[in-house]
Amino acid sequence: MTKSFTDKLGKGGYGTVYKGSLPNGHPVAVKMLTESKGNGEEFINEVASISRTSHVNIVRLLGFCLDGSKRALIYDFMPNGSLEKFIFTDRSQIESTLGWNKLFEIVVGVARGLEYLHRGCNTRIVHFDIKPHNILLDQDFCPKISDFGLAKLCTSKECIISLIGARGTIGYIAPEVFSRNFGVVSSKSDVYSYGMMVLEMVGGRKNLDVTTTSSSETYFPHYLYKNINQYCVEACGDNGEATEIVRKMILVALWCIQTMPDDRPSMSRVVNMLEGDISDLQLPPKP
Repeated sequence: MTKSFTDKLGKGGYGTVYKGSLPNGHPVAVKMLTESKGNGEEFINEVASISRTSHVNIVRLLGFCLDGSKRALIYDFMPNGSLEKFIFTDRSQIESTLGWNKLFEIVVGVARGLEYLHRGCNTRIVHFDIKPHNILLDQDFCPKISDFGLAKLCTSKECIISLIGARGTIGYIAPEVFSRNFGVVSSKSDVYSYGMMVLEMVGGRKNLDVTTTSSSETYFPHYLYKNINQYCVEACGDNGEATEIVRKMILVALWCIQTMPDDRPSMSRVVNMLEGDISDLQLPPKP
């Protein structure tokens, strides 16, 4: 299937992904999980959660293999790889490859995928690791949420989750996941991660950049909050349509990264905000 694991697509904290093909020639991505992960919680999480899903913006699990300590997950192959490689690059290169309209379509697609996980599938699912690396792009750059190794299934309507320790990736983890003083852990934790990811898509940079020469630009969300109009003009020039798209992405993302979970919109509300009129969007309190 993988030609002796010769075509490596990438490597992460939970294992290595290889390109392969089924007997009928269908291209697949085979994720070999690291053997030293104890009782294999990440494997069980991924199979249990993603097997419950069926949505255009969720990567499709085709099968899995469990042989002793060896564990593998088989997914549809995504020819354009992860979103990460497209956004953390030169701004002009991003615009020539994707353009603001396509970036906005990706933002909306991920929002719909998360809305489905939180409300639409049989068992509500909180992903807990939304970031550019975990958004895969098919041949048409349609986004697919992937890597459910940290996901939690919710049985109650409110989907309040009990966690032992923080989970996720630094830079995208909601405050309440670190400290319950900020509120309960719930699907709103994914909303925060989503907002941080969208701001990185807008800026083509990490939200926390310690290498920048300007202290005011070190934390990008605060810089955007104070300079949203200026940034939209700098990013889009006199392209009115692109300026509106970028402004909408920024405003929605700033609502998503509010410190207190109750102040963040649900993903259903996020989808409505993105698809609605920009005149209906107000600048939120400073996150």
